[in-house]
Amino acid sequence: MIRPGLHRLFHLFAVALPVLIFCLPAMAIDIPVPKVELTITQAKYPKEMALSLELLLIFTVLSLAPSLVMMLTAYTRVFIVLSFVERAIGLQQLPPRQILAGMAMFLTFYIMAPTFTVIYHEAVMPFYNQEVPTQTAYAKTMHELRKFMFSQTREKDLGLFFRLSSTPAPKSRGGVPTHILVPAFMLSEMKTAFTMGIIIYIPFIVIDMVVASVLMSMGMIMVPPAMISLPIKVLIFVLVNGWDLLAYSIVKSYHLV
Repeated sequence: MIRPGLHRLFHLFAVALPVLIFCLPAMAIDIPVPKVELTITQAKYPKEMALSLELLLIFTVLSLAPSLVMMLTAYTRVFIVLSFVERAIGLQQLPPRQILAGMAMFLTFYIMAPTFTVIYHEAVMPFYNQEVPTQTAYAKTMHELRKFMFSQTREKDLGLFFRLSSTPAPKSRGGVPTHILVPAFMLSEMKTAFTMGIIIYIPFIVIDMVVASVLMSMGMIMVPPAMISLPIKVLIFVLVNGWDLLAYSIVKSYHLV
């Protein structure tokens, strides 16, 4: 049996539904709907064409911004080292990749803060205040980024790409093309990151070997060594304040401390 309250609610819904159905079209007429048009017309002046190309270039650069962050900053080294720590401890999805990427990003901002500060004061703000043209702002930005990349790039890696391109090595850094400097910088970053990762890996490998040897000597062959070594590695990493040491080592590798 239907309760009186539910019965009244049913009647109210039955009466309101047709009203809403017939009134919604009338209500929709009063609501202005914007119309968006995208038209392509012929440029009357060369400046209009140049402005369109600049806008297209800006949107292209914005779409490539994540790749530029990885290629021209300290992000590559930081993320690889953090990934090595995750693999060395043996944790599968802890911390998640998103957390590692976020931590790597903010450590990158910290490491790149001196460079970004100079770019902001000497390139971004003058360009925003219309004191310098786009070309000057771009040149100052690339000058600071190249200065940072040169400080972390090995001469051997630069020489490798000069040999691959059959280009004679210049006498000064100003003559090094950016398309040679960037891959050499990334190669140096990966070499340094893998070197740091191997050094981080060694203590955890020792723990795994010790645990496996103890289990073998006790005759516990059926017990997976990872089941015992994982909490031990996590405990040791926490006791030695591993995250602080890791962040300090990464920043120290850029000679900022």
